[in-house]
Amino acid sequence: MEDPSYGQRGTKPYMCGVCGYRTAHKCHLSQHTRTHTGEKPYKCDQCDYSSAVKSSLNKHHLLKHTDKKPYLCGECGYRAALKSSLSAHIKIHTGEKPYKCDQCDFSAALKGNLNQHLAKHTGERPYKCDQCDYSAAKKTTLDRHLLLRHTGEKPYMCGECGHRTALKSSLSLHMRTHTGEKPYKCDRCDYSAAGKPTLYKHHLSKHTGKKAYICGECGYRAALQSSLLVHMRTHTGEKPYKCDQCDYSAAQTSSLNKHLAKHTGEKPYKCDQCGYCAGRKGTLHRHYLLKHTSEKPYICSECGYRTALKSTLSTHIRIHTGEKPYKCDQCDYSAAQKSSLNLHLAKHTGEKPYKCDQCDYSTAQKSSLNKHHLLKHTDKKPYMCGECGYRTALKSTLSTHMKIHVYRRESLQG
Repeated sequence: MEDPSYGQRGTKPYMCGVCGYRTAHKCHLSQHTRTHTGEKPYKCDQCDYSSAVKSSLNKHHLLKHTDKKPYLCGECGYRAALKSSLSAHIKIHTGEKPYKCDQCDFSAALKGNLNQHLAKHTGERPYKCDQCDYSAAKKTTLDRHLLLRHTGEKPYMCGECGHRTALKSSLSLHMRTHTGEKPYKCDRCDYSAAGKPTLYKHHLSKHTGKKAYICGECGYRAALQSSLLVHMRTHTGEKPYKCDQCDYSAAQTSSLNKHLAKHTGEKPYKCDQCGYCAGRKGTLHRHYLLKHTSEKPYICSECGYRTALKSTLSTHIRIHTGEKPYKCDQCDYSAAQKSSLNLHLAKHTGEKPYKCDQCDYSTAQKSSLNKHHLLKHTDKKPYMCGECGYRTALKSTLSTHMKIHVYRRESLQG
């Protein structure tokens, strides 16, 4: 459809009759119309890919069917098949974010990221899944959903550990668990991340101080909408993430991943100071703080208790407040710690997932399995009483034993 104002300087005479989109060039209108018709006349001669625009086909060919990456970043050695990809990458180093939102103070390095952000203001989700009621603001997000939820295919495999994934980008991110690469740097502290979304979350939660998302049930505040959604599940009891090997379900994908390590036994994170290995990076970091540093920067203002972990202090403070936010959905039991609730739930289910590999013992707690192993399958007794030479495998047993001497001394003094 051609507008009567054609020929006037600065006008956009070509208008889409379906949605009102306007452009200065007839060829751009033809391309745009294909978003409504679904027409994709440009076909790849090496696979079944097709595109509405010839330039998209050229990009596809470079990215998928050649190994050429002629564009090199002078800062870090990153290589790209497309000049536009290198330009976008360089903005990581320069911090340039030229694309501004006209409705808030958001800015982005890429136009695509701005368009994705704008959908938060409009709420528009034009891309619909034909297999469920999911909809997305971006076609790539819908494609990702289809791969993850409806195909079951995981064609990308890690050569180091056999981990499989549906997405090439997920494999690239996973590989950084082996290489230790963290290319995304925080410009306000020494934090770095393997993935850009992780860096963005860090920035919001650590450097803005803003907690715009509020729980209507209990007043909990969060910097991230995703954090609030996860929190809400403590009220609703929703556990959408299911284990495909047992009946376990979780409120968070990270909890499911932690659980899956019980089935695979995979522990890719190695301590560089001892032989400790962990299934999760966070667990390794916790180990390092507890075992290899003497720093305890977190202090309780009530009693002076000190700890290496912020989460431990938060749990400790509940001793003073009496808060028990973790509720059992089968009885009136509540707990200050999630681990205590999980232990309690095992009484209802009878589940004992921790199995001894040397006998038929099983238990609901990993710590109980560790104690069992020390007491029954090793001769090690590293804890010794300085009073009488008594030795034991467990520190807690030595503490109990020491009370005998304290009681005897008190009796003699009395």
